[in-house]
Amino acid sequence: MQQTIRVIEKPVVAHVTIPGSRSMTNRALLLAALADGISEISGMLMSDDTIACVNALHALGVVVNLDAASGSCVVAGCHGVLPKKTADIWCADAGTVARFLFAVCAASPGKYHFDGSARLRLRPMQGLIEAVCSQGASIEPHMALNLPLTVRGTQGFQGGTLEVDASASGQFVSALLLAAPFARTSVTINSHDVVSRPFVDMTCGMMAEFGVKVKRLHQERYLIPVPQRYVARDYEVEPDLTTAACFFAAAVVTGGEVTIQPINLNRTRQGDARFLSILQKMGCTVTENATGLSVRATETLCGVSVDMRDCSDTFMALAAIAPFATTPTTITNVGHTRLQESDRISAMCAGLRSLGVQVEDGHDWLRIQPGIPTAGGTIDAHGDHRIAMAFSVIGLRTGVTIVGAECVSKTCPAFFTLWGKLYE
Repeated sequence: MQQTIRVIEKPVVAHVTIPGSRSMTNRALLLAALADGISEISGMLMSDDTIACVNALHALGVVVNLDAASGSCVVAGCHGVLPKKTADIWCADAGTVARFLFAVCAASPGKYHFDGSARLRLRPMQGLIEAVCSQGASIEPHMALNLPLTVRGTQGFQGGTLEVDASASGQFVSALLLAAPFARTSVTINSHDVVSRPFVDMTCGMMAEFGVKVKRLHQERYLIPVPQRYVARDYEVEPDLTTAACFFAAAVVTGGEVTIQPINLNRTRQGDARFLSILQKMGCTVTENATGLSVRATETLCGVSVDMRDCSDTFMALAAIAPFATTPTTITNVGHTRLQESDRISAMCAGLRSLGVQVEDGHDWLRIQPGIPTAGGTIDAHGDHRIAMAFSVIGLRTGVTIVGAECVSKTCPAFFTLWGKLYE
């Protein structure tokens, strides 16, 4: 699918209703599935990743009644005991499904086969595999480092101290945390070099909302006392601030203002809320009140130098804004994004250069020089929803055609419909 983004002739002034957070949706689904009782989840994101999670839970015998039209579902929790002892889990392109459910299955007596898309097969699993195997699980093939693989689970983790290298993905830590309450003895997780730490914080916070306490002993050390069990509850998913970042960016590059539905920035569990503070550093105004969360552009947009290790899913939105600033923008500590849905640094740099923007890059950084593109072009999305969304921002000023734009269905199938509202 190709999607053409037309130049907009006026500042964007819009109120956009953003779908639910992908990260919160899949965590809520899994927590409800493991809980004791019936949960209802509302405000969910309806996307490819959500469907992959629901289908995986069905494969494991968990009852999930999904109402896609209303963005809600009812989940009958299994009280931590997976109903099926053998299953084939198709993860599609969802890292949360591959990692979170892999850990849960590793802590369950049974044999579970995991596979996914070609890109997911390339994404790291080693740190997580080593951690669950140290707790009594085993995998086939024996030396596998990626999908596809089969895990033979154990009756709960052994407990004690777990070491995990999370330099490739903070999802490894979240996966172990989610499975830890069913261990035979209390679990201490020593995580090392964690990327995207706010997502681990999100996991801990949501576990607490479902009745399981995680005690943080140190910045990267967690204690999960046992026995504990998840308790069913009704849960409302927040709007996705990662997707919202591109709509806020639309306001920034056109000199306008975008408002989304209200969200309490002081209480949100979404680490990508930090993107708003970056926009403030660039000179933009952020307003939060009962009617919504707004970003208003500044007349003089300043470049910034920022470490985006903990909010790397939004670095592409910042890179799309950067050419319109008056000074260079440097983004650092995002090397792990080379192993996500695409090599995101390379994909972003290639697209910017094709539009005439001067960019330098290294293993874990990129620097974008000021220079508003004077003409549009064709952008390869590289099968990555965040790349397609980011270049939609630049397209508002230059016009672009995005090849492979259907990839937005991974996290926001309605993205281009919502984008169209910016022209109204």
